[in-house]
Amino acid sequence: MPTAPRYHLNVTDHRAKLVIEGDWTVHTLSAVQPELSHLEAADVQALEVDLTGVGRFDTAAAFLIDRFACVQGIDAIEVEGGSDGMRQLLTQAASLRPKPQEETPHEEPHGLVDLLERTGRTTSSLVNEVVDTLAFFGETLMSMFMALVRPTRMRWTALVAVMEDSGLDAVPIVAFLSFFVGMVIAFIGASTLSEFGATIFTVELVGIAVLREFGVVLTAVILAGRTNSAFTAQIGAMRMRQEVDAMTTLGLDPMDVLVVPRAFAMLIMTPVLTLVAMLFGIGGGAFVSWVALDINPTVFLNRIQEFVPIENFWVGMSKAPVFGMIVALVGCRQGLLVGGSVQSLGRSTTKSVVQALFSVIVIDALFAVFYMELGW
Repeated sequence: MPTAPRYHLNVTDHRAKLVIEGDWTVHTLSAVQPELSHLEAADVQALEVDLTGVGRFDTAAAFLIDRFACVQGIDAIEVEGGSDGMRQLLTQAASLRPKPQEETPHEEPHGLVDLLERTGRTTSSLVNEVVDTLAFFGETLMSMFMALVRPTRMRWTALVAVMEDSGLDAVPIVAFLSFFVGMVIAFIGASTLSEFGATIFTVELVGIAVLREFGVVLTAVILAGRTNSAFTAQIGAMRMRQEVDAMTTLGLDPMDVLVVPRAFAMLIMTPVLTLVAMLFGIGGGAFVSWVALDINPTVFLNRIQEFVPIENFWVGMSKAPVFGMIVALVGCRQGLLVGGSVQSLGRSTTKSVVQALFSVIVIDALFAVFYMELGW
């Protein structure tokens, strides 16, 4: 039977002597550990441990004694009696004691060199992000082409489900916001043009603005905030649960299963949502013109048909598939880049929405320059 551990502490002239007896092992320390761990000796500068009466002694006892020394603020322990093995265990416990880290004041980088370094790092990250996105775009196009060549590769159930979730379910919010945007455009046009006695030209302003820009851009912005984040969260959650790795193990290509149906769904539904946005945007402008300017809706629509070129409608519709592909590509790519943590999912979702909005605005500006050069 193991002997119960006992200890006695004597403090004389700032020097403490800890006398321990019995068996000090991991199986017997529960009798003295709580008390010894919280025992404090006032104003002690040196500690001596007497191991003469100890029977058994293991690593747990060495760490307990070393922890007692740490509480007293003593770095070195003097050992009396005991075997060489006991002394080595105490020495080993002392060597593994965590060293206090000195807090260094955090210095904010400043100066021209640091500014140039941050600028270079940001530029390099931007270039790498653009290259990786273009590579993912090329891979997606190849997968979509193979799905068209071999329709059996297409996941038709997933395609229809994404079309319903990202397209049909988005019709109410797109219509609602587009109607009020059309109202705002009509109000601004009426208040501005009334100073020149040309309020009738509010019709042309609403028609050109909604058909050419606001209808498709508003649809893309809504999809970037709603559908893009949903794509990233869905695929990112699958990455966290290792479902994407399981697909690869089963011989399924994640591009065919996850990316291609979403890309085709956005190609199909974005023009449809853009058309809805155009119709309701013109409807909002017609409502304001009827109420505030006394322009009959029939006159409003006839004037749009007569004085607003149809090219404005096709310009807006031509942007819709491009914006739909941007939303799908950015959302799916960021979802596939999610790691195994919730923080990674949150960062990727935020990054996905920001990238989609940024890309939509930049490409819309490029479209404006392109069509201006064509004279449309």
